[in-house]
Amino acid sequence: MNPIYLLAVDLGTSFIKAAAYDTEGNCLELKKTEVHSDSSVPGIFVQHGEEIFESVLSCIRGVTDALGKNSTRIAAIGFTGQMAGFMGVDEAWRDITTWSCSLDTRYLPYADRQMKELSSQFLEIGGTNSPLMAPKCRWFLTEFPKEAAAVKKYMLISSYVIGRLGNCRIEDASLAGSYITWTGLADIRNQTWSEELCGKSGISPELLPRIAKAAEISGYLDEAYAKELGLPAGIPLVAGAGDKIAGCVGTGIVNEGDVIFETSSYGAVSCLQKEYRPNLIRKDYDAIPDCGGEMFYLHRYFPGSGITLKWFVDTFGTSFGEMDRLMENVPCGSEGLLAVGLLGGNAMPLDGSIRGSWTGHTWSHRKEHFYRALLESYAYELAATLDSIASLYPEWNRYTPIHVIGGGTGSGIWMQILADVTGSEILCHAGDDKALWGAAILAGMGSGTFVKRENVKRGSEQKVTRVIPAEENHQKYASYLQIYEQLKLNLKDTYQTLTGKEIL
Repeated sequence: MNPIYLLAVDLGTSFIKAAAYDTEGNCLELKKTEVHSDSSVPGIFVQHGEEIFESVLSCIRGVTDALGKNSTRIAAIGFTGQMAGFMGVDEAWRDITTWSCSLDTRYLPYADRQMKELSSQFLEIGGTNSPLMAPKCRWFLTEFPKEAAAVKKYMLISSYVIGRLGNCRIEDASLAGSYITWTGLADIRNQTWSEELCGKSGISPELLPRIAKAAEISGYLDEAYAKELGLPAGIPLVAGAGDKIAGCVGTGIVNEGDVIFETSSYGAVSCLQKEYRPNLIRKDYDAIPDCGGEMFYLHRYFPGSGITLKWFVDTFGTSFGEMDRLMENVPCGSEGLLAVGLLGGNAMPLDGSIRGSWTGHTWSHRKEHFYRALLESYAYELAATLDSIASLYPEWNRYTPIHVIGGGTGSGIWMQILADVTGSEILCHAGDDKALWGAAILAGMGSGTFVKRENVKRGSEQKVTRVIPAEENHQKYASYLQIYEQLKLNLKDTYQTLTGKEIL
């Protein structure tokens, strides 16, 4: 039998990636292209739709050129990428607004006003503490009324790329359901646009794309682009899922109660549950529909956690490998040194005033203590989030194994810290990009290549290392977790004062 290949495209903030897979999960070819950003003015971070689209074409061409004649074996293309932002296009798919993600902060005054008025509705109906499209649309409609009049659809970047590749009608624009949470405009339980949230945000649902299933075919590759890319014309373009959810699919986090922690630039934890029960007191997780639209990933991300670790090693003239070596002699709790590692603020609940801190250090502490304290701070955030979920899901086993993906899996000490702080077994998944493989799986399901979920387990379960928590350390960390939570609370007014007076 002739092998079948699947193509996955990841629409990242800094890079576009494309990869071809066989049905066993083996990556045959992977190409990456940088995306240009305009950030020449403080507060502005925009990317032009046409440039992003050209980067997508370049990436796919790189893969098909490398595959040669085998590129005709590609049965479908699946998509993943950025889960929050906004873009407005006209009837001919021309970019009116440019692609604007959270790094473009001009919308923040509108976000602040909406959160004061609608924070409870955003969380209860929309599943989010951090709406993005709602305030960005309001900002654009208010400050650029002439340009806004030309917009026929507001969408995310995946919708734009699929629409362009398929030469779709603008009224057929679609958006996979896993993307709708951070719009702040959706009713996530019913998988529809919310009349209440849209109405109070001043956005007509007619300006929003149709909500699609993850494995749904959203278009077919246009003949002209097929010829340019060396692919068969008419192959399915599958809606896919946002990068966080595609990573869950690629790792096999598809059963109720499963937990995954991603060690990346924006570290994140996701726990799959049948129902969405918001924590209206702590407000420390969002809810993202799963690929079938039947369950929810209770999700929290830590803004810039991986970026902070990179900042540390760059600023203090060290490396990740050296820090691992030096930390071998540092006990749990970093000898009384505590860090707050949220240098980029907190997302859930939303609090941009939070800054980083270390406290409890003495002359005996060295850089390895400070670095370990940062790692421990993210582990405390993970444990606190799991505790919060457990408080509303008493039927769930709080100490279920935690699957871990991302660059951090290469650090044995980091994985042991996660195990000891949470008290859960850690399952480290090494290997290729899980989000890309997840998008390929969804492409396979949409095209009929994978008939059942069980058909894709082999590629999702490769290279797993187990890390067992040390009970003695877990007990010690339980006390530190309480101190950490109190420290953040005590520093809240200080952070707000420093931020308000722009002392930093």
